[in-house]
Amino acid sequence: MLQSMNAFLSKWMPLVTPVSVVTGVLLASFLHHLSFLVPWIFAAMTFTGSLNSNFKSMKHTIAHPLSLLLTLAALHIVTPIWAFAIGHLFFHNDPFTITGLILATVIPTGITSVIWVSIYKGNVPLTLAIILADTLLSPFLVPLSMSIFVGESVHLDIWGMMRGLLGMIVLPSIAGMAVNQFYSKEKALNWNKTLAPWSKLGLAAVVAINSSVVAPFLRNIDMKFIYIALTMFFVALSGYFFSWMIGVLTKRHKEETIAMIYTGGMRNISAGAVIAVSFFPPQTAVPVVIGMLFQQILAAAYGQAIRMVYQKPALMKVAGKKIS
Repeated sequence: MLQSMNAFLSKWMPLVTPVSVVTGVLLASFLHHLSFLVPWIFAAMTFTGSLNSNFKSMKHTIAHPLSLLLTLAALHIVTPIWAFAIGHLFFHNDPFTITGLILATVIPTGITSVIWVSIYKGNVPLTLAIILADTLLSPFLVPLSMSIFVGESVHLDIWGMMRGLLGMIVLPSIAGMAVNQFYSKEKALNWNKTLAPWSKLGLAAVVAINSSVVAPFLRNIDMKFIYIALTMFFVALSGYFFSWMIGVLTKRHKEETIAMIYTGGMRNISAGAVIAVSFFPPQTAVPVVIGMLFQQILAAAYGQAIRMVYQKPALMKVAGKKIS
């Protein structure tokens, strides 16, 4: 039953996030009282997602770190600078929106990127290594990046962000990988199968609760809201593109490039929403919450582009050989 439920939720994940946002807005008067549960739910989700990996996946990447370093550069240098420039170009008198755009690009890579990389036959060990490295560095990189880009315009609780990232992401990730590494890989995978559907439901709950906190800013869909949505869509779209171009220009293998596309383009957007709601004014969370609506849709769209660029030509060559 749990596997069937997990398969059903996986199939409909692109719709789960928008439905959760709408639910949070409609039930805001009730759900916003549950915001204290969000860090705990998110920590449980991170633990579940980390059960699939262990510390051994880092070995090859440590020996050949260029793809990892290039992806981290795309995640924490290229895309945030782009978001900073776009934000100041279109919202120069709105520091909260600029902060939200930047926050959506400096948070660590999304754990769900490994699912998309495996679907399109990318380098899964590299993906896991990038997720692990970026997760462990996030308590330092996120506050540092925010301090550099917006420290003068918005008050930052640096130590609060670091504690939040440690509790929600780093410690649960280490615990999950330790179970896989030292306890039993088979049992860890069984735990993951059991917990996976609950983790997806937890994601829906986190999105709904965070949306309820910023509901007053989501109810009024005016021209500014539409501008923010279009800008966030363009910035999120660019993250995948920059990572792809970096992979091509540095002549990475196809499998490594696919891993870079998804780890460099996707973000742990739920963690970003939690940070935005916990440590910034509510207006800051609006671009981040909007970013939730696009993430899975863009991942699927880039998957089709990957298939056209990398997989269809190979299939055509095979078909041509058979005909000849």
